[in-house]
Amino acid sequence: MKYEVLLGGKTRVVELMRDAEKWRVSLDGKPIDADAIEVAANTFSVLIEGESWEVRVAPKPDGTLVLHTGIAEFVAQVEDPRTWRGRRHGAMEAEGRQQITAPMPGKVVRVLANPGDTVEAGQGLLVVEAMKMQNEIRSPKNGKVEKILVKEGQAVNAGEILAWVD
Repeated sequence: MKYEVLLGGKTRVVELMRDAEKWRVSLDGKPIDADAIEVAANTFSVLIEGESWEVRVAPKPDGTLVLHTGIAEFVAQVEDPRTWRGRRHGAMEAEGRQQITAPMPGKVVRVLANPGDTVEAGQGLLVVEAMKMQNEIRSPKNGKVEKILVKEGQAVNAGEILAWVD
């Protein structure tokens, strides 16, 4: 599979090839020694050229991906019309009951929605502060906030369930 990824204003070509139990990866035509495994929902342990990274991926309704790794945050957009056509324009949205999880460890600084509130896809539900940066956690779908499981001032871990939207 070959993807064009817009990252930091630059388009990169990423090619993924399955080779038995592992993936072979090339970036802009150059092979990379890389391996990845999903350790939790939307959280990957990635080994690149012998260096280990934990990458948390937060898809946004507009089709972009927010990638958190350590103290860095990147926004990526995958330009593959066969796979991502509908997502780029917000046409695809999550279906069914969705759990909202913390993309990183931090502290809840604001709760923007209450149980029973009707929300739109992309609407802010909570604000989590991590590494002195505030990150708005948004609804992945149109629906109703079923539960908010955290309070302002509460510390949260990466992957911890913060809310449910149905």
